[in-house]
Amino acid sequence: MKVGIVGVSQTNFGKDEYYRAHEMTYLAVEEVLRKVGLPFRDGYEAIVTCSSDHWDGKTLSDIEHGEVAGAHLGPEEEKVAIDGINAVIAGYLKILSGHADVVLVTCACKETQVLDPSVIENFSFDVPYQQPLGLDFTQACALQATRYMHIYGVGREDFARVVCKNLKNATGNPYVPRKGEVSVDDVLSSPILSYPISEMEKKPPCDGACALVLAREERARELTDKPVWIKGIGSCYDSHYLGDRELSYPESLFLAAKRAYEMAGIKDPSKEIDLFELSEYYSYQELLWMEGLGLCGRGEAKKLLLEGETVRDGRIPVNPSGGLLSGVPLFVAGANRVIEAYLQLTGEAGERACRIDKGIALAHGTTGPAGQHHAVVILERG
Repeated sequence: MKVGIVGVSQTNFGKDEYYRAHEMTYLAVEEVLRKVGLPFRDGYEAIVTCSSDHWDGKTLSDIEHGEVAGAHLGPEEEKVAIDGINAVIAGYLKILSGHADVVLVTCACKETQVLDPSVIENFSFDVPYQQPLGLDFTQACALQATRYMHIYGVGREDFARVVCKNLKNATGNPYVPRKGEVSVDDVLSSPILSYPISEMEKKPPCDGACALVLAREERARELTDKPVWIKGIGSCYDSHYLGDRELSYPESLFLAAKRAYEMAGIKDPSKEIDLFELSEYYSYQELLWMEGLGLCGRGEAKKLLLEGETVRDGRIPVNPSGGLLSGVPLFVAGANRVIEAYLQLTGEAGERACRIDKGIALAHGTTGPAGQHHAVVILERG
C-alpha cells in the first residue's frame, strides 16, 4: 500500500500576540482542508495532533488542538508530544494499519509565551545527576559542538557559514521571520550563549502551526493530481544520559537514516536524493546531521559547505528553505521539514525552489538534548 501527502498548510512564523496556540492550529486546518477540498470533521477518519503540555502551559494540551481539528464528536484523535515529524509518521502508520483512509495531521507551538525555556528543557535530562546542574539544550549542544570541533578540527567559522547560507536561502521563504544577507563576522560577533554557540547560531523562538492531509493511494489520487508518496521512514533514540554518548557523531541519526534508506531502496543518498531539509536548531548541527545521514564521511561536512555543494543550486542542496535557523516553531519543526520537501517536489516552493531531477527529497526531525532522538522521512514525487 502507498500513502501520499495530498495537501499542506502553514501559518506565518514569528511572534504572534493575537492568536492562542490552538487557534493557530485551526488556521492551518482551515487552509489545508480548503486546499484539498475536504469537509471539516467528516472528510477524514483520524487526526494526529502534535503539541506540548509544558510549552502550552496546560495538561492535556491536545484536547484544544484536537477540537479545532474536528475531534469533538468526530474522528479519533491521537497525540504526539515530540517533534512534529513523528506526527507525520504516526499518520502514515495509521493508514498503513488499515484504520483510516485519510488522516489529518496538525502541529503547533507558541514558544514566545514561555519566559524561560531552560526550565522546560531541564526536564529532559537525567534526574539524579544532570538536572541539578541546571542543564538546558543550549548548554548540552555547546558540549556537543565543542566535542565535534575537538575531534574533527571544525572551526567556529564553519558553523557561522551555515548561518550565512541558510539566512540567505530564507529570503525566498515568506513564512519565516529571520532572513537576509549576513557575514561570518556578523554571526561570530553576536553574543555568546554558551561557547561556542552565539545568539545568531541558535533557532529564534517563534509561534506557528502547520497541517498536512495524508491518504492511502486510491484516495490520494482522487484528492490531487500530484500526490507526494512517503517512500521510507526511520526513527531511533540514543542514550538518555549524555555521558553515555559519543557526541561527535549522531549514532541514532545514522540508524534512523539507515532504516529509511533501506525501506526506500536508497543506496547513495548524496546521488539519489534531490534535496535535504534538516532540523538544525543550532548552526553546527547542519554539518553533524549531514554526516549522520551519510552525505559525507565524519568531519567532512565542512568541506561540502566550503565548496558550495550544499547551497540551493548546489549538488546536495541542504535547507533551501532557510532551515530552522530562519525561525520555525518547536514541535512544528520536523513537520515543516516534510512540508518544505513536499513543496519542492510539487513545484510549489516559489523562490526557494531547487532543481528536481530524481523526484526524491529527505526530511529530518530531532528531539531531545544534543540530538537524542532522530527521525527521517523520504518523499517521492507522484
